[in-house]
This record gives sequence, C-alpha cells and structure tokens, in this order.
Amino acid sequence: MTIDLIAAAHGTADPRGIATVHELVREMGRQRPDIPISLGFVDVDVPALPGLVSRVMADAGEAVVVPLLLSSGYHVHVDIAAEAARYPGRVDTVAALGPDPVLADVMADHLGDLRRIDRVVLAAAGSSDRRALADCTETARLLSRRVNRPVEVGYISGAGEHLTSVLARTPGRVAVATYLLAPGFFADKVHRLAAHRPVTPPLGADPRIATLSLTRYQAALRQTALAV
Repeated sequence: MTIDLIAAAHGTADPRGIATVHELVREMGRQRPDIPISLGFVDVDVPALPGLVSRVMADAGEAVVVPLLLSSGYHVHVDIAAEAARYPGRVDTVAALGPDPVLADVMADHLGDLRRIDRVVLAAAGSSDRRALADCTETARLLSRRVNRPVEVGYISGAGEHLTSVLARTPGRVAVATYLLAPGFFADKVHRLAAHRPVTPPLGADPRIATLSLTRYQAALRQTALAV
C-alpha cells in the first residue's frame, strides 16, 4: 500500500508565492509519480490543512504530513502536530525542511560570484518560537561553511534581531541571502530593507528542495517500519 504524502505550506496572498509552492509540489510529483501527493496550507490560503487531512484520510489508510516550511516553529509543533494527534497511528509528521545542507547549497548558488562579497546576512521570516530561531542559526552556520564567509541571521518579524539592525552593524561588502521559500510580502520587504545591497531570490521550486521533501517522507516510512 502506498502511503499518501500531504505537503503543508504556509500560504500567501501573493499569486507569485502560490504559483511557486504549487510548482514545488508538482516537481515532487514528477520525481515520485508513484506517491499520492496533495497540498494544504497552515495559514492564509486554501485548502486549509485540517480539512485536507480529513478528506485524504477518508480514503487513505495512512499519510505523512511533510512541512514545506524552513524551520520548526509554531506551525510544525502545533498546527501540523495536531493532525497526527487527530489520527494516532495513521498520520505521521516529519521535521521542517531546514536546517539542511541542501538549502545552504541553493542559497549559495543564488549568491553566485562571491569575489565581491565579504559577509552574508541571512534574511529569515522570524518566529516567536526559540526552536525556529535555533534552526535559522544552524542554517546560517551551514551557509557560512558552504560559502566560506561570515553569515549572520536578520529577522523580518518575531523574536530575534531584526534584519535592519543586523545590516546596520555588519561591515564590508554585504549580500543578503533570502531564506524564504517563495515570493511574497516578506520577500519584497527584504528587498526594501536591504537598500543598495545585493539580494538573492527566495529558494523557489528548486528540484533539490523537492528531493529533500521526498527524503523527509521516506525517512518517516523507514521509522514506521522500524517501529512495527
């Protein structure tokens, strides 16, 4: 029996962002056409995740919810965890996409030629959950190792040091690495706050991120098999 994969994204009112998330899920389907894959949202957009999980579970025996989220904050630990609690033993959940070296690789590619860059500031959405902030700090470490440059995190919202503050105190030739999955309000805000500094695009529907999402799904299947 093939276990359904339910991708859980944040959602956005920006059509560019919605198109990007849908393209990422389509890429997951192209890589694994044998897996039933559906997409739900934890905020802003529809279908809302709880309703989607209910519909999937009406027909499926089991499912794995894979967060298309970059860190493990409120939506992972509360919204997505609640779906597993509603269907104990039938719905499993996995960790957020980040931190992971794959995401650092994508950002490094977006940064391009580093000869004119002394330092990088990682622009993250932010969270009130300290676990999410720790995830972003680890992502900055991975990116720093990947590009051989100092990397600090600046947040657009939530707890943690704000992006404007980090940029103001960071000397030298600075590039901003956008640690967001898709275009939208926050990505546009990064460009405004960065002023004259170069800014990378969001991670986007990169095939490597689709593969990472599928790897999370496969890990859940292996863990379930070990528990049986």
